Amino acid sequence: MPNVTTPPTSMTPQEIVQYWITTAEDDWRSVQNLFDKEDYVKALFFGHLYLEKLLKALIVRQIGLHAPYGHALHSLAEKAQLTLTPDQIVFLRRVTDYNIEARYPDWKLEFKKRCTREFCQSELKAIENFGQWLRTMLKP
Repeated sequence: MPNVTTPPTSMTPQEIVQYWITTAEDDWRSVQNLFDKEDYVKALFFGHLYLEKLLKALIVRQIGLHAPYGHALHSLAEKAQLTLTPDQIVFLRRVTDYNIEARYPDWKLEFKKRCTREFCQSELKAIENFGQWLRTMLKP
């Protein structure tokens, strides 16, 4: 059975890059829909996916091979050979945490309580800005 979470090995590196960009764009639409429906935890989860996929597109662009498995954004940024500021590293680690906190909430639901409209809006703006920066590096 094929693995549906990664592109097939028969694809060219250019096709793989486009795959990651296309699926990232789809995830960004999900972010907006979830935010509009006030599902802030899941909006941040999909925000993480958006950046993860853009980083994987950059990795493929850099090395010409499939991106590695993994969800740690700062680690993916290193593999994409990005030079990050300390603030960007902290930001990517924080967004990586959204991946875990959304999937495995603690029993007190602390993350959900933190996810107010204002908090989510601010974080999503930062995710969008970082994503736009990544996308500038993905232009032909």
